[in-house]
Amino acid sequence: EMLRSLVGSEMCIRDRGGTPGYVIIALGIVALLLSLERFTTLSMVGAGVSKQAANPGTANTRNPLGRVLQVYHDNKDIESETLQLKLDEAILKEQPAIQARIAFIKIISMVAPLLGLLGTVIGMIMTFQTITLFGTGDPKIMAGNISLALVTTALGLICALPLILIHSIVAGKSKSVLQKLDEQSAGLIAAIAEKGSK
Repeated sequence: EMLRSLVGSEMCIRDRGGTPGYVIIALGIVALLLSLERFTTLSMVGAGVSKQAANPGTANTRNPLGRVLQVYHDNKDIESETLQLKLDEAILKEQPAIQARIAFIKIISMVAPLLGLLGTVIGMIMTFQTITLFGTGDPKIMAGNISLALVTTALGLICALPLILIHSIVAGKSKSVLQKLDEQSAGLIAAIAEKGSK
């Protein structure tokens, strides 16, 4: 009985949300799929970077840190300032792949409540048009439009709240990978500078 009522309420929300409701649901599904892809990819990249950091002597070019280390191994005989520039350039080349599509998740988390608000405004406009045409004698006539107004607001918030949390988790993972790259790069430069000063 409870399951039947939950399924019925979900169908009601989906059907009464109108076009804005369908758009919000579609964007929410896209954002969740992107989040899952980014979380999985960044977890694998982070594991590869950590493994590479434990073995800096051999560069594995299948992970970002390995590619940065390869630049170091190819240019370790040059002066430290030039090497620093080359390592910075290598890290900059890695950033787009690490940060890809994360901004889109954030954009959807901000757009979803606005779409909900748009649905609310559309529902209220339709309610007032109904009142103008038929008066306020029959509340059932206005109920559908008021339902559109409320359901789209709820859908926008239901979509946005978890996406804000998911975005912060995924963005944190990408920042931690980039931070490891910066730390390793700084360590390599420090080692070169220390050798040069001896």
